[in-house]
Amino acid sequence: MYPNSAMSASSTPSPAQILSLFRSLLRVARDFPDYNIREYTKRRTIDAFRQNASLSDPSSISSAYSHGKSQLGVVKRQAVVYSLYAPPLRSVMELQQVPF
Repeated sequence: MYPNSAMSASSTPSPAQILSLFRSLLRVARDFPDYNIREYTKRRTIDAFRQNASLSDPSSISSAYSHGKSQLGVVKRQAVVYSLYAPPLRSVMELQQVPF
């Protein structure tokens, strides 16, 4: 899995490690050039962490954490791929609104 990881497969991640994973996922989401993909990634991250907030079993917490770490790797790779094929125009949602 992750050979240099400080966490073994049987230990439960600390709240600081979980918060760090959450922040990392949100930070990587900002790297997407496309508004829709960027917002989807943020929304999916927040929803997944809310869904898993009620987990109390250490093995299920470890499982969810390791799944999140693997998803972080996927999101990082996808951000690179999407940056290679960035849309030439910005989304309507990103244009600044001029007040009336």
